[in-house]
Amino acid sequence: MADKNDFLLRIISPDRVFYENQVDMVEFNTTEGEIGVLPGHYPMTVIVKPGILYITESKGEKKAALHAGFAEILPEGVTILAEIIEWPEEIDEERAKSARERAEKRLQGKAPNTDVAKAETALQRAIARIQVLK
Repeated sequence: MADKNDFLLRIISPDRVFYENQVDMVEFNTTEGEIGVLPGHYPMTVIVKPGILYITESKGEKKAALHAGFAEILPEGVTILAEIIEWPEEIDEERAKSARERAEKRLQGKAPNTDVAKAETALQRAIARIQVLK
């Protein structure tokens, strides 16, 4: 049962309800910087930036690689609409390392046709995947 020290966190991706439970706190990256949300947080919406999502439950902490999306923050709960989100056990470490290397090469190559924003986002996603495994 919910109490005033927790709130409902719902994370929905295109293919599933990734997570739905009462939590004490959630932390993740936004385009404006890192954010930590506690019960009773001021209402706002934010754009999610690639990074690690930390979920603090009464039983301990969970983490996932959160890549993009939007979050609605209300005093009684948070809903994250995620384009891509993965638990550590869903991540292929070698694939993530290869993706990081490819993105770094694209950024270092400075070819005139390189989409820098796309390469930077790919690098951020790969780094999030690798970091969540640690």
